[in-house]
Amino acid sequence: SVGGWAALVAVWLLGARIGKFKKDGSVGAIPGHNVPFATAGVLILWLGWFGFNGGSVLSADPGATSKVLVTTCMAAAAGGLSAFMVSLFKYKQYDLSMFLNGILGGLVGITAGADVMSVTDSIVIGFIAGALIVLGVALVDKMKLDDPVGAIAVHLINGIWGTLAVGIFGDLAGWSQLGNQLIGVVSIGAFCVITSFGIIY
Repeated sequence: SVGGWAALVAVWLLGARIGKFKKDGSVGAIPGHNVPFATAGVLILWLGWFGFNGGSVLSADPGATSKVLVTTCMAAAAGGLSAFMVSLFKYKQYDLSMFLNGILGGLVGITAGADVMSVTDSIVIGFIAGALIVLGVALVDKMKLDDPVGAIAVHLINGIWGTLAVGIFGDLAGWSQLGNQLIGVVSIGAFCVITSFGIIY
């Protein structure tokens, strides 16, 4: 969620691009200039995430590392599928950018607990993460914040979701663990907002 907190501060300080929010209150879509490059970037990130999450186990144990690779992959796939379905239901159109951000949302959502989740849990976490992408992008637009790449929805909203998911689905799941995760979200959020504002301003 650290990058998401920084993105929130950055888009608030920078303001919207010309043409993003129209005088009649509608939101102007400013699509990316190269969708194939964006798709390739997401696929590269997906591949790189195996090293990121797999290495986070801090162990050469093949069982633990293999489990992390599977939960990471399943959450990403579920996130992409969910974002596509929710976006199609909500906007009645095929949106590749939502699908791609859904993949990233699934990856972000599973990262905090990739080693303490079952494969089934990782699919549920990824599926919820994908839905949060679509709803998060709509919320950010409603708040009149111009987030060109969906970083707030991907990293902040799903960073928070993934952190809390450890207390809901993890090996030590329970109210106590959920409370600990919530304390982590609030403390890291406060630290990141203050430092990001100081640096970016």
